[in-house]
Amino acid sequence: MKFSRLLAALAFLLCLCIPFPGAEVKSLNPKVVKIIDSVSEDHIRANLEKLVSFGTRNTMSNPDDPVHGVGAARQWIFNEFKSYSPRLQVRFDKFRVKKQGQRIFKDVDLWNVVAVLPGTKMPETQVLITAHYDSLNLGARPAGQAAGPGSEAPPVGDRPQMTPEQFEKNANLPAPGACDDGSGTASVMELARVMSQYEFDKTLVFIAFAGEEQGLVGSTLEAAKAKKENQVIEAVLNNDIIGTDRAGNGRIGNNAVSIFSDDNMDSLPQQLSRYAKEIGERYIPSFQVETVFMQDRLGRGGDHTPFQLEGFAAIRVSTPNEIYANQHHDTDTLENMSVPYTTKVAKFNAAVAASLALAPRPPAILRVPGAGRGQNGAAGAPAGEGRGGTQPAESAAAGRGEATTGRGAAGGRRPTPMISRGGGYDAVLQWRPAGSEADIQGYAVVMRATNAPYWEKEVYVGKVTQFKLPDVSIDDIKFGVKAIGNDGSESLVSAYVYPPRAKAEIETVN
Repeated sequence: MKFSRLLAALAFLLCLCIPFPGAEVKSLNPKVVKIIDSVSEDHIRANLEKLVSFGTRNTMSNPDDPVHGVGAARQWIFNEFKSYSPRLQVRFDKFRVKKQGQRIFKDVDLWNVVAVLPGTKMPETQVLITAHYDSLNLGARPAGQAAGPGSEAPPVGDRPQMTPEQFEKNANLPAPGACDDGSGTASVMELARVMSQYEFDKTLVFIAFAGEEQGLVGSTLEAAKAKKENQVIEAVLNNDIIGTDRAGNGRIGNNAVSIFSDDNMDSLPQQLSRYAKEIGERYIPSFQVETVFMQDRLGRGGDHTPFQLEGFAAIRVSTPNEIYANQHHDTDTLENMSVPYTTKVAKFNAAVAASLALAPRPPAILRVPGAGRGQNGAAGAPAGEGRGGTQPAESAAAGRGEATTGRGAAGGRRPTPMISRGGGYDAVLQWRPAGSEADIQGYAVVMRATNAPYWEKEVYVGKVTQFKLPDVSIDDIKFGVKAIGNDGSESLVSAYVYPPRAKAEIETVN
């Protein structure tokens, strides 16, 4: 009976999935197309050649050498950002990091390089495009271990622990870091160059992190700073190891990229990865976006992770074809990577970041605390609050997985999504706009089976804040809603995720 009911519901939804006349929800934005076409392989190659020329970009290397090491590299990145456009606001975010662990064998100055392109309509809402500019050489390989296909070194997480003395000894060894992560840094720089020639509704932030190889230090400090300052970060696209199209085992492929999010269904990172896949493949049909519902490669990490831990939507963009033997060694050179492939990944980033920066903020779907359920559960609801277009705690809690708990720290019930059983057997969805309604053409409701990885059905419902699906159960289908801009741009999806019951403490009489 339940299976028959589900089939009937999906058949009904299929009939609904025809956009209203005039709703160009799947059109290509000519501005985004122009940006993608402007991304230059020659510029990315020139960036990579310069990054490699510093010999090493190890965060622990000598920062005072004007032509070699981390200090020279970060100053060059800063100067390049400054040269792209007077509209780019370029700065160093400086941190003094205390000696700790094996890799930070002394107190060190860590400088992230940040370039901000202010938005025109929603400047408080940021889209980050990031990579790490530091590099690492772990020293000589074990006896008999050579570089190249068929002689793979184990990934870093599987190698024996090194001592602080060994890290100090290796700090100034040649570490070209062409793929890890010169490829990401060169792409972020090229995107800053191209995109700074345009205006966007939201603020674009281009960041080159330091200290990734010491344990995600630069991004951890940057994410904590953003959280403390209540910054509104809608998305983080972190690019790490996007330079190889041939794996160490000989596998070849230059038409696909991997997107790592996390393991929590309908989390903010997963919603961002779905968006990235849809937009990326729409604008670059020959390029396959492979979503991986894991936080990162098994046992490994990247600079998107600290932002996830602070409650932001963040994903890792990476090649599916790594060469482990070259990572963190002097063989990670320009000759051992593919600049054309890196350029494809940069164009993918341009499509996603530009689309997000031109789109409305996603609708707010949680009931306002204290407003009561009422008919619509949203009486007196203010619009345009919080990260990602939701209430201040809504997005952050979801990003940390807290929306899956039924009660807050003080024991109060968390806000629930505005989804209900109208008349007992209908699906009734409600939402609130999270920005200027003048910039919104309407909304689209999306649906999928509970075990489906991607949204399967879409209904354009017009400029309303409530929609009813007769005879559709809310118990066996996943729902979401997104805002559609006047130019057809689409926001991220706000998914209706209902918190499960909290653990009950039952008192008994002894």
